[in-house]
Amino acid sequence: MTARSLDDASESKIPPSGHRKAALAAWIGSALEYYDFFIYGSAAALVFPRVFFDPDDPATATLISMATFGVAYAARPIGAVFLGHFGDRVGRRKIMVFTLFLMGLSTFLIGCLPTYGQVGTLAPVLLVVLRFLQGLSAAGEQSSASSLTLEHAPENQRGYFTSFTLNGTQFGLIISTLVFIPIASLPDEQLLTWGWRVPFLLSAFVTLAAYFIRRTLTEAPVFEEISERAEVAKLPVVELLRDHWADMLRVASAALIASVSTIGGVWVLSYSTGAVGLDRTTMLWVSVFANLVALLALPLWAKLSDRIGRKPVFLIGSIGSAVMIFVYLGAVTSKSYPLIFLAGAATMGLVYSASNGIWPSLYAEMFNTRVRLSGMAISTQVGFAITGFAVTYAAQLSGSDGKNWVAVGILTASMCVVSSIAVLTARETYNVPTAELGMKPGMRQAQAATERQSAESASA
Repeated sequence: MTARSLDDASESKIPPSGHRKAALAAWIGSALEYYDFFIYGSAAALVFPRVFFDPDDPATATLISMATFGVAYAARPIGAVFLGHFGDRVGRRKIMVFTLFLMGLSTFLIGCLPTYGQVGTLAPVLLVVLRFLQGLSAAGEQSSASSLTLEHAPENQRGYFTSFTLNGTQFGLIISTLVFIPIASLPDEQLLTWGWRVPFLLSAFVTLAAYFIRRTLTEAPVFEEISERAEVAKLPVVELLRDHWADMLRVASAALIASVSTIGGVWVLSYSTGAVGLDRTTMLWVSVFANLVALLALPLWAKLSDRIGRKPVFLIGSIGSAVMIFVYLGAVTSKSYPLIFLAGAATMGLVYSASNGIWPSLYAEMFNTRVRLSGMAISTQVGFAITGFAVTYAAQLSGSDGKNWVAVGILTASMCVVSSIAVLTARETYNVPTAELGMKPGMRQAQAATERQSAESASA
């Protein structure tokens, strides 16, 4: 049996309802889990400098608070190695359930932490530990959801179905922002005592809802087939470094495009409400509006990638974001709310979505089924670890008064350029059969020989 026939056989085992169920589980699970992850960003920009750090030095407190946001990204490569290994060994579904509970617990406990005024430096230490656990969870969430959805998807719609993982992530950001808007409007006395805790404590309900959705999800047939043939990689990391090191480097570099999200989401919120003096509730609504646009744009860009390829669509997003980030930051500096809403929607909602919507399929298609989750998780999280600290770099580059937005724009655009170059060197995979993804010529020949031997043994 050839790789093509194996792929056709796998796809035939998945009814149309299976394609949709996998995409729905990825969408809702990602939305609910990333609600937990994103509320930290809003709190780090608006509340944590005054709750967990020395209030007598607000500039340093803001800088350190932004650094704690990046701690989760530093944890991601560690989580990617661990969770990727077991995801390729025991299955994607189990990792999706584990990451859900890890994120939910760590987020809930953040809402229970004592403040700097109550326990001193112990407060930020505990905050960093829990943020680290959030990062471990996030390392496995998107990669496991993207891998499972891609392996369930029809051949000619992999881009569209895997885009639901990121669509869910954007929805999670909308939910987290909507929850934080009434919280941010509270008087400081209420906000800094009990108000900020509410979004974190709500994660308990979020976790339970996501679990009931994911608990009935089935493993992809293509993964079950390699498990039945005892072809699961024993040491995925070793196999990756031996056969896929170039693709790992490409994905890690391409993942720097996420700097657009961290700068445009977290740093802009701090810059606009601090140095520029804009209303914090209005700026949160800018984020909601931009992400509503993204919810519509993501699947459309993904559908386009199923027709013309992953690379051209990704490059539209990465090169366009390098230009549009200056437009957005300039609009914020102008203090014109209509212009800010328009530029935010165009940059974060429309242009950036071209890259953001199709990277799950683009990256996942670079690796074969044996090492897909590990390859995608480790590679993306190395890149995300760098972009996670982009808000810290931006806080330093913006100067002591926090107003040098041009330097921040140059930093973001530079990362977009690196991402674009990495994708330009990648293979186009949108029309490659799922069973042949990530396979070099020698690997295809070896698989064909193994299949012939299996067929001969069965006939004997």
